[in-house]
Amino acid sequence: MKNSRKIKFGSQPRLPFEEWDDEPASAPGRPSTRPSGAAGSEFELDAADLRAAKAPSGRLHYISFGSGSSGNSCYVGNDSGGVIIDAGIRADRIADTLREHGVSMRKVKALILTHDHSDHVRFSYALLRENRHLTLYCTPRVLNGLLRRHSISKRIKEYHTPIFKEIPFKVADMEITAFDVPHDGSDNMGFSIEYAGHNFVLATDLGSVSDRARHYMGLANYLVIESNYDSDMLRLGRYPEYLKARIRSDNGHLDNRDAAAFLSEIIRPELKYIFLCHLSKDNNTPAIALRETREALAARGLTVGNAEETLSDRRADVQLMALPRFDPSRWFTFLPLRKE
Repeated sequence: MKNSRKIKFGSQPRLPFEEWDDEPASAPGRPSTRPSGAAGSEFELDAADLRAAKAPSGRLHYISFGSGSSGNSCYVGNDSGGVIIDAGIRADRIADTLREHGVSMRKVKALILTHDHSDHVRFSYALLRENRHLTLYCTPRVLNGLLRRHSISKRIKEYHTPIFKEIPFKVADMEITAFDVPHDGSDNMGFSIEYAGHNFVLATDLGSVSDRARHYMGLANYLVIESNYDSDMLRLGRYPEYLKARIRSDNGHLDNRDAAAFLSEIIRPELKYIFLCHLSKDNNTPAIALRETREALAARGLTVGNAEETLSDRRADVQLMALPRFDPSRWFTFLPLRKE
């Protein structure tokens, strides 16, 4: 186990966990005014009611379209719009999956890229070309690396708006902050997305946990974090030694034990969901990755749910799921968090 090398630990007390919030908070407003003789739901709304009806619900939505070396992409949004993070999945599959959940591509505002490796960017231009209203957000170094490494049209630059690490920008009322992660792309980042009290954080493809990455992941209510490989499977597997060394390096990928140890260190009542992402097809299995994290959290005295909305899940302290490699996950709707 490489915890001392890969992750800096500190001590923190365990706090009691909040209960689940079953219903979204309703917007405040004055009672409605019914016309004389009106019955049932047929009534007129006054100005306050109309404002309340149009008010954001505060819900946050998430779906993974696929997570692994074959392709990575996901959607994060609210009731008015959202963003696609990475485009390693075919554009038509993304559009079809969103449509199945009632989201038109017209509601998607932007494509955001974590780094320039093929499994995260190969369908970027196709997605933008087929949805010309989208804006491409990435750092200039990611864009330059994408053009240098891949056969992607230079016209992708027409969609580009540059972003910079730890300088927030807004899309669909969501405040998005890129932060640095250690990996071997041209430039590499995770994203922290804040909306209506939610904090959704994604950190895929990182070989170790830096101080800044730890800071942002430590604030998450919903965390997507890499759990790429099992150390024994990698050691005994068929990969050549140079590739094994690259994967193990601080700028490579995060193994199950290091991910689990890190999660047990940062766990707190406000962290509600953990999604393990980018599991290796050759050097990992969902069962092994889930077991490592589940045991690490159980050692902290926590009960761990399966993110399936069962009665036992509702009694759990935190939900844990390994994202499918090739298929979409289920559609997650996160209700407004209860204010204490």
